[in-house]
Amino acid sequence: MRFALCNETFRETSLEDALRLTAELGYTGWEVAPFMLADHVDKISAEDRAAYRKTVENAGLEIIGLHWLLAGTEGLHLTTRDKATRERTTEYFQKLTHLCGDLGGHLMVLGSPVQRNRTEGQSAEEALANAAEVLRGVVPVLHERGVRIAIEPLGPEEGDFLNTAEEGCELIDAIGDDHIGLHLDVKAMSTEGEAIDKIIRRHADRMIHFHANDPNRLGPGMGDVEFEPIMAALRDVDYDGWVSVEVFDYSPGADALARESIENLRVAMGKV
Repeated sequence: MRFALCNETFRETSLEDALRLTAELGYTGWEVAPFMLADHVDKISAEDRAAYRKTVENAGLEIIGLHWLLAGTEGLHLTTRDKATRERTTEYFQKLTHLCGDLGGHLMVLGSPVQRNRTEGQSAEEALANAAEVLRGVVPVLHERGVRIAIEPLGPEEGDFLNTAEEGCELIDAIGDDHIGLHLDVKAMSTEGEAIDKIIRRHADRMIHFHANDPNRLGPGMGDVEFEPIMAALRDVDYDGWVSVEVFDYSPGADALARESIENLRVAMGKV
């Protein structure tokens, strides 16, 4: 398993300093929230993309892909009944796929609950059908660029669409393409009422990416969730992808969050 860090951890740190610390701590992957680069993908020029990629790679890190795909955008939505909005959203995902490929990434995590929650009195079935339609339109570009979308279930406190791993798999099945897989997140899985290690084992054949964090919104091992069973489950299912640290409470400071998170993951791995 390889450890990565999400770039929004360093909201108040220069890119060069953030990359240097990340590499020094032993992370080898860098996961990018597009809103950290610009508020719209069209504002990220080819020159900017090449320069950003070079800076990350020169620091000894690999850009693994994107997450928070629709955060900070306007006029985009995954499940709405408005066809024009869905078409714009498909086009935006296509553009993000090109951004991901230009940066050297191969993965895009689809969370963004605000832009996917059910609207207009929709049923879960209608929302799923609309989401599948939007994402099918992205599939040809995914194949072209060698990028996969990882569907991220989120707990009910985040929204009302795709709250469980099982529901995420329903959307994956509705699209029916191997460039669409499952993302699992510890904070989100903590709301499912089933042991996290069991969820991992049950959905191992669909899982293509993993976020390590805690329901308290801090990093792995910084709350009540025990990570030894989680890391054991990842090992037992032969997961060879990235374990990315994604936090939401930045109050301890980027340095402390990054340092303690990878230390806790290593300790948990050592006990497996």
